[in-house]
Amino acid sequence: MAVAAFAAVSSIELPDRLSHHHAGTDAVISLPPPNKLEASAPSVTPLSGLHFLPRNHHQAFCLPKAPVVSLPVINTVHQYAGLAKASGGTAAAVPSSSSPDVLYRWHLPDPAACSDVSSDDRSQTVVVLLGWLGSKQKHLKRYADWYTSRGFQVVTFTLPMSDIVSYNVGGKAERNVEMLSEHLADWVREEDGKKIVFHTFSNTGWLCYGVILENLQRQDPSALQKIKGSIIDSAPVAVPDSQVWALGFSAAIMKKHSVATKGAASGDTRSDVLVVESHRDIKPAATEAVLLSALEKFFNVVLNYPAINRRLSGVMELLSSNQPNCPQLYMYSSADRVIPAKSVESFVESQQRRAEREVRSCDFVSSPHVDHYRSNPGLYTSQLTSFLEDCVLTCRREDSPSPLPPPA
Repeated sequence: MAVAAFAAVSSIELPDRLSHHHAGTDAVISLPPPNKLEASAPSVTPLSGLHFLPRNHHQAFCLPKAPVVSLPVINTVHQYAGLAKASGGTAAAVPSSSSPDVLYRWHLPDPAACSDVSSDDRSQTVVVLLGWLGSKQKHLKRYADWYTSRGFQVVTFTLPMSDIVSYNVGGKAERNVEMLSEHLADWVREEDGKKIVFHTFSNTGWLCYGVILENLQRQDPSALQKIKGSIIDSAPVAVPDSQVWALGFSAAIMKKHSVATKGAASGDTRSDVLVVESHRDIKPAATEAVLLSALEKFFNVVLNYPAINRRLSGVMELLSSNQPNCPQLYMYSSADRVIPAKSVESFVESQQRRAEREVRSCDFVSSPHVDHYRSNPGLYTSQLTSFLEDCVLTCRREDSPSPLPPPA
């Protein structure tokens, strides 16, 4: 289905008072479907920091009435909340389905970083941050700030929890991803030299990346050539695994109270690895154990539902065997309780066997799921810096024609 109609706003017609509004990053606008634009997509400059929402966003985040796959999940959550309350614990906070959270934000590079000689190359590169299950824009801000402080443009994208628990093939969650795909395709068409780097978090962000690749293949295959790198944080598990999905949902529901947020002991002696507090033998609390059991049984049924299984398997197959021919960086941890390290390592090995691309990886050893940056900021940023400088920022120079030899 096509994305719902959006109120037409072009960069040419954008009022000065909106471009210089005191609210800045709090302004909200709507975009028309890209296929209805008379010109190319709006320039990112006047849209920096603005939020992209459907025109009917007050209804867009409401759960559909009695979706087939969402009712058991919602019942499980409510049962868990009741158990937690009865046991004196803190009830799980489930994000409100009516919360007007933005779909994605576009961040301009820090002006101070644009004085560097290489700033032209960086400012022509957009890093697309695809959040983990339950993440919000505020959680991705620290990553966006790191990139913009180094001269990159950034898009931060998160899917509301309500879109995931009410997922249906071709439904609202996929339409939201399609809208982002269309905007990215329009952006890279504006002028030559523009590049995209994807930085994904957990299996949710990784699967979003796969759906974006599908969309770009269908909408504008030439845009795939603009993808110059992918950075995968805490993923993947490249099969529909009910235990992984249960652990992911439990972590998203319970947040810092989940066992998934705890690291593990390590004997690693690398000077650049900060070993976090040991929690090797920690077990889930009784309420989380009940929730995990219910979720695993639920996903064992849902993930084997033919339509959903085919959809997930198709996206995972694309990511496994038909990714763009660009460098990849995988950052994971042996202590991750959601995504097993052996699954990541197996996937990395399969990608490394494809000789046409460079594939790097780094085991953070003791940091919890999607917590590697906070636990080991020095190692995390050094991995990003070397990957971007070696594999992404050099692409433009390598793609340029070689100079003619001097005359004899």
